[in-house]
Amino acid sequence: MIRTLITCFLLLVSAQVVYSEEVPASIDFENDVMPVLTKFGCNSGACHGKARGQNGFQLSLLGFDPNFDYEALVTESRGRRVFPFAPEKSLLLTKPSGKSPHGGGMRLPIDSEGYQILARWVETGMPRRIEGTPKLQKIIVTPTDQVLTYDANLQLSVIAHYSDGSTRNVTEMSDYQSNESGIAQIDEQGYITVSNIVGEAAIMARYMGQIDVCNVAVPRPEKISADVYTALPQNNFIDGHVWNKLQRLHLKPSDPAKDTIFLRRVYIDIIGRVPTVEETEIFLAEKTPEKRQLLIDDLLSRPEYAEHWANKWADLLRPNPYRVGIKATLNYDAWIRDAFRKNLPHDEFVRGLITAQGSTFRNGAVTLFRDRRSPDELTTIISQLFLGIRLDCAKCHHHPFEVWGQDDFYSFAAYFAKVGRKGKGVSPPISGSEEFVFVSTKGDVKHPLTSEVMEPRPLYGEAPEITKGSDPRKSLAAWITSPENASFAKVQVNRVWADLMGRGIVEPVDDLRATNPPTNGPLLDELAQDFIKSGFDNKHLIRRIANSYVYGMSSLPNETNSIDSTNYSRHYRKRLRAEVLLDSIVQITGQPESFDAMPAGSSAKEIWTHRTKSLFLDAFGRPDPNQDPPCERTSDTSVVQTLHLMNSERLFGKVTSDKSRAAELAASEKSNAEVIQELYLLCYSRRPSSQELDYAVKYFENDEIERRQTVEDLLWALLNTPEFVFKN
Repeated sequence: MIRTLITCFLLLVSAQVVYSEEVPASIDFENDVMPVLTKFGCNSGACHGKARGQNGFQLSLLGFDPNFDYEALVTESRGRRVFPFAPEKSLLLTKPSGKSPHGGGMRLPIDSEGYQILARWVETGMPRRIEGTPKLQKIIVTPTDQVLTYDANLQLSVIAHYSDGSTRNVTEMSDYQSNESGIAQIDEQGYITVSNIVGEAAIMARYMGQIDVCNVAVPRPEKISADVYTALPQNNFIDGHVWNKLQRLHLKPSDPAKDTIFLRRVYIDIIGRVPTVEETEIFLAEKTPEKRQLLIDDLLSRPEYAEHWANKWADLLRPNPYRVGIKATLNYDAWIRDAFRKNLPHDEFVRGLITAQGSTFRNGAVTLFRDRRSPDELTTIISQLFLGIRLDCAKCHHHPFEVWGQDDFYSFAAYFAKVGRKGKGVSPPISGSEEFVFVSTKGDVKHPLTSEVMEPRPLYGEAPEITKGSDPRKSLAAWITSPENASFAKVQVNRVWADLMGRGIVEPVDDLRATNPPTNGPLLDELAQDFIKSGFDNKHLIRRIANSYVYGMSSLPNETNSIDSTNYSRHYRKRLRAEVLLDSIVQITGQPESFDAMPAGSSAKEIWTHRTKSLFLDAFGRPDPNQDPPCERTSDTSVVQTLHLMNSERLFGKVTSDKSRAAELAASEKSNAEVIQELYLLCYSRRPSSQELDYAVKYFENDEIERRQTVEDLLWALLNTPEFVFKN
């Protein structure tokens, strides 16, 4: 016994560490130890924070569960990871300091502050919580907004604020990330280095689940007179916000687009096809100064508007019919289209979805709850689509880039706890039965770690009280669609803006968070407020954007804005949506496309399921029918698309058919020049330039080729050009 005590005393003497003045005498596990584990990556997904840990040792990802981490360090494996009698012998210290073999290498040098904090904690008996220790409430990064010149540097400061009013400088213990590292990089100590690339970057600082952001702008070094921006036209508030941003970055906007380009652009955007020759000639001949505004109003009143925009929302909502049933999917699609035909306000549309009940054979909106059958599945799709908040990460751990944790996720999921279902359920690959969705008197959601029954709670703010026996979803729907809930309006206006302008103010469009800030915050805010004031009118929103001067600008860059891809100094070109491209080809060639399970003469944008076979639509990026909604399309080009346009037998048949537009033009009494002009009007909504006309006329004068074949060849060539495939 005496020998044991002497041994312990000698170990204690040899274990003494000289602590720096920054290391507090009393070490709290949550406030002091966990920040070290997070800073040096011990609880990251690549190390012990992964799902099954690393080499038998697991920590919660980024420290979202302090109790679990404490048990893993102190009691798990018989406490072999910590040795209070000789702290420097603890695996917690020998591994990261390199004294013992460690797969992660040396992470904590002995002379580092992090090492000394861990050593002090072990030496003082590994306390779980020191009484009276304040709780972390927030962190503040300074500066919050900074304009820097090329190749400049900046040191950030991160101050933690606690519940007792105290503060602590946690700059060295914070984690950092730049959303645009090409513009501004940041090292582990919060030191920013900018490049010579014009643009903006959001620098995120994270400390123990709290996040703050510093926005860094790098303008062009050549300044532009303020008079240039003052003189720019402003059709509505959108233009003013864009000009302010361009002035900040010393960028000039491009010139306005020609009428022909604007015409094709607005037809594609609002009704999902290119204009006909007749529509083009009428617009170009119109001399009224307000002709663009009048055209926008006309397009919004056409039935094609509803089909085109309903098709976009079908991507976000429509499930696989082989999972939920063909009739249920057909009814769901019909419900979505009917809402757009009636121009149903967006808040009513969303409330109808979230609170839907009844039969899948009578109320298409109920299909949402047939497809998503558990509260956690409904939580992720509802929060992403209607709030722009991606909660997937928070289902298992604290969100690494946001404030949401498991409490938030499962409290939100509790709104769907009492969704009841009656019927045979789903039975892929048929699932043909009818199912009823109703409000049950039973059902709850439990926290996966504590097994606590969670009460319904919104992610922020206050939701209407849930009265006994009522549907909790009604409270959730009222909170989501409230005019006071800015996130609801922002995610919708951002989605529509991206469709019309080629890029969202926030990208991805449904990922609104502090660490993914908008490229123009004031613009997004005012667009959202304008949308709310309109009564959540989608047509009003589209009209507002399309009538702005910014929407009507050319895509051709000038000497200042060729590098800009986020601030709308010019229009951003975008490949046509698959359905738009196919419907336009059908219109141009005069040859219809037939689709399985659709009436004759149906357009591609009217298809009710992506299970309908179409090699063309598949090649140009319609969603995989097996993919769960919401489906995100890509506007990227591919070799497959190029080869399909060049070699498709169906497309060749449309161009060369005896009843095609090419055959009709070849047999007409129109001159070669008139035929050429009509082909250009059909495909590009413009007449050919003199050079293009001269070249084409010479081709027509080749006696070795029949006139019809020449017309077909020219049409085929025009359909295979970027000018046709892209919205300019």
